[in-house]
Amino acid sequence: QVHLVESGGGSVQSGGSLRLSCVASGVVRATDCMAWFRQTPEKEREGVATICPGGSRRFYADSMKGRVTISLDNYNNKADLEMKNLKPEDTARYYCAARWNGRSRYFDPRGFEYWGQGTQVTVAT
Repeated sequence: QVHLVESGGGSVQSGGSLRLSCVASGVVRATDCMAWFRQTPEKEREGVATICPGGSRRFYADSMKGRVTISLDNYNNKADLEMKNLKPEDTARYYCAARWNGRSRYFDPRGFEYWGQGTQVTVAT
């Protein structure tokens, strides 16, 4: 079992920045990829960024590409998402996910085994 806890969400003005963190505990494998997704009540959960150990494999969704950076600290089992130039349409609950099955698409929620409870990000106009 892997337990994920997100932090760093909050309210910002349009154009602002936030840094989200996700700490994994439990039986974390050195090969575990981690990812960030987001969801609003009106939309399905969508991928934002995925990173795999070694840092060489990072994937960004078009919706936030150029405005987010994902990083992975294998020693501390922590994945951060740095977000800048936030827009009101980025308002959502952001979820951390871990242990990608390696077969599904990088941003398919069904490909990740573990999920955190999420942290709310609200961007005001």
